Amino acid sequence: MINSDIKLLLVEDHKLMRVGLKSLFEEQDGLEVTSEAQNGKDAIEKFKSTHPDVILMDIGLPDISGIEAAKKILELNSNAKIIMLTSHLSEQEVIEALESGACAYVMKDINTDILKMIITTIQQGAMWIDPLAVPILREKNKGLVPQRQMSRAMFRQQHADLTQREYEVLKLVVDGKSNNEIAEELTISSHTAKAHVCNIIQKLLVDDRTQAAVKAIKEGLV
Repeated sequence: MINSDIKLLLVEDHKLMRVGLKSLFEEQDGLEVTSEAQNGKDAIEKFKSTHPDVILMDIGLPDISGIEAAKKILELNSNAKIIMLTSHLSEQEVIEALESGACAYVMKDINTDILKMIITTIQQGAMWIDPLAVPILREKNKGLVPQRQMSRAMFRQQHADLTQREYEVLKLVVDGKSNNEIAEELTISSHTAKAHVCNIIQKLLVDDRTQAAVKAIKEGLV
């Protein structure tokens, strides 16, 4: 049987974090950490020798930055798929990471299920930006994130006939929020939040909230 798991190169200088992430992925079907690196130069060598499907790259590395390592890897193979991981939001790093050619900019405190979804969609050719970073890119007019301001009528026509409220709920689903968290943020009941999620799943023709989040990202609904 052919192994169809997504092969990951994990680049992280803190051993505890690296071990924790590897253990996390061992519990996830479809993902496999096939190589590890603790600095940027090692990451470049591991990329050349192991040919991973996706690279999870910490930005703050001890020798060269993750951004510089990403640039060098992309010089070797322009199709390399790199997810930049960071523990803090930096305007400069957001812009430099995406201008380097990375496919995603992700905060390390992200929900586990969402991270798996991001890895899967990146491997398939998508791009993902942490919601906290989107305002930075739009404000700087970098063109890396499209403006999606549109009338409600156009929105409903183009996006599976979701209501504006369902669109708001969908964005929170993509952020990994639970029904209770969605209810609290939108000041609605948990029952109403659950109903909105069920309607979204039905309208997007998917089986669950994770698939809804994947489709939302792949088709640019959020």
